[in-house]
Amino acid sequence: MSPFLTVAITATLALYALAMALGLLRLMRGPSAQDRVLALDFLFIVAILVMLVLAIRYENGMYFEGAVLIAMLGCVSSLALAKFLLRGELIE
Repeated sequence: MSPFLTVAITATLALYALAMALGLLRLMRGPSAQDRVLALDFLFIVAILVMLVLAIRYENGMYFEGAVLIAMLGCVSSLALAKFLLRGELIE
């Protein structure tokens, strides 16, 4: 792996860590439930991106499968939270 790619991946992971910290701050301090749901979706997206960068870094395809699993979990949880916020219940 080239030194430029190593530096770029390290910088990318550091910036993703900063983005996750800011997302966690919004998740904890969000003034409304909708803000917290959006922060959770943001954290899922950043986690997917981290997995993809790690797949490039370690040249391992298993990280891609992990990213797909995180995406599926994020989609289901977003739907469940949206339904809960809309109706106040999950099971009818």
